[in-house]
Amino acid sequence: MARTGKAARQLIDRLARPGDAEVLLGELALAGLPGMVLTPASGRGLPAVAFGHGWMQPLRRYKNFLRHLASWGLVALAPDTQRGPLGSARALAADLSTALDIGAGVRLGTGQISIDPDRLAVAGHGTGANAAVLAAAADRRVRAVTLLAPSQTYPPASTAAESVSCPCLMLVAERDRVAPAIAHAEPIAFGWAGPITVRTLRKASHIGFLSGYHWTDTLFDGKPEHATERSTLALTTAFLLQQLTGTKEYDSLLADELREAPLRPVLQPIA
Repeated sequence: MARTGKAARQLIDRLARPGDAEVLLGELALAGLPGMVLTPASGRGLPAVAFGHGWMQPLRRYKNFLRHLASWGLVALAPDTQRGPLGSARALAADLSTALDIGAGVRLGTGQISIDPDRLAVAGHGTGANAAVLAAAADRRVRAVTLLAPSQTYPPASTAAESVSCPCLMLVAERDRVAPAIAHAEPIAFGWAGPITVRTLRKASHIGFLSGYHWTDTLFDGKPEHATERSTLALTTAFLLQQLTGTKEYDSLLADELREAPLRPVLQPIA
């Protein structure tokens, strides 16, 4: 089993804790799109990420994750749309791009916060990860993608991935019985046109990335998991800061083997 070195452990411990920025919470609905925006209290030319929720999941279950990113200097925008049982991944992908439009097009907060349109990313969990890939394929402004336990739906992310050339961090759950990696994550990873890093979060379930309880937990196998959340916070924060701000501080962490999140080879799907 891989061991996590001392330097990597220190970085994980640091990045799993909130950053130094005070965080403000706002509503995308003020600009015509249901959803929330979490942003540092001040800053010009900030990087931003639009996040797609999982199947039928309320945004409150991702609020800690989004707040964490904002505390590290990223603007996090999350549409609260397509939450029904027949939600459209294509429509959610369009809403992710619209959220980036809104964030990049207006001053946020009291006018002291702005987003750099050249430092944009998308991310998502489950079916929201599928939507994030569709958004990245259609929106050439996107510079980085983070996928958490991706779950393929229609249109399939594995096809859209063939036209996405920006870097991607994919975190898959070792005990995901909702969207097993061999059927969902691996075809996306194999088809990805750009550089991609895939890690398996040990002992994680499909909903281990979430916070709190929701009635849909009765439909899923698993539960919210502190260890999964911690690894996700650290690795996602490091990756987005690396890709959107150009910092080299986290290069070694993102390249290292980690005991709790070992690197996973990208294999060709079995026909």
